Amino acid sequence: MKVTRRIALTLGAAALLATGCGGTGASGGSDITIGLAVSTLNNPFFVELQRGAQEMADQLGAKLTVVDAQNDATNQVNQVQTLVTQGVKAIILNPVDSKQAAPAAKAAETANIPLISVDRAVEGGKVAAEVASNNVSGGSLAAIELGRATSGEVAHLRGISGASASRDRGQGFEQGLNSGSIKVVATAVADFDRAKGLNETTNLLQGHPGIKGIFAENDEMALGAIKALGARAGKDVVVVGFDGTPDGLKAIQDGTLTATIAQQPKLLGSKAVEQAVRAAKNEPVQQVVDVEVKVITKQNVAEFTK
Repeated sequence: MKVTRRIALTLGAAALLATGCGGTGASGGSDITIGLAVSTLNNPFFVELQRGAQEMADQLGAKLTVVDAQNDATNQVNQVQTLVTQGVKAIILNPVDSKQAAPAAKAAETANIPLISVDRAVEGGKVAAEVASNNVSGGSLAAIELGRATSGEVAHLRGISGASASRDRGQGFEQGLNSGSIKVVATAVADFDRAKGLNETTNLLQGHPGIKGIFAENDEMALGAIKALGARAGKDVVVVGFDGTPDGLKAIQDGTLTATIAQQPKLLGSKAVEQAVRAAKNEPVQQVVDVEVKVITKQNVAEFTK
């Protein structure tokens, strides 16, 4: 969830971004190299996920090779194939698109390299373990928080269409609508991107100037929506985000973001590396690892900003 710059990689080659080799480690994994294929490092959430993965790799004495697909699904498949040819012992995949990740999963399977999915599911391919937040539950919590804060017509900003996280958060949000007095009158896809969140919200407001709330499936889009709303944010129009990024928490403190459904990206990254090292050593893995989500509002935001 922290801040970084985009790390560019060429389409056909997976560059080494980070290599950790800390001591002997509790599990003696110094001869194990794990590949981490991230959808984008231009999103602070995934920077934090990478940080958690690196810290756990250091702790276990494993090496970590990180590649950034920059939200390009084809690029990501090529990067995973390169990791396979480099001979990594396990691959952690945070797919750009859950369905389009299938060729990457197949490449790992063909090479007998265990694949761990993190944050988003891999569809159409074999995975040894899935490490993710309960996005359906989180989406439902977002609807409940939005319904508590306002009533009437609301809008929904969706993430990347092919990402399981977007699909699951949207599903949960729709389920949670049953418990409140809000009605979705407009939906737009903003690809988990702040600038697109700004543009799509600007367009939504032209067609629906009287909306009372917005649910954005991540904090980046929520922050874009807040910019589009200007002085109306947090007053006339309630905004609820998802992730619990530092910028999102600051917006809660400022009163422009009403709530965010916080994931724990560092924990996602560390849990994924734990399972990857176990799989690389042919040890039993936990096939499904759920990481808890938490609702953050102005009432408890101080607990998360210490």
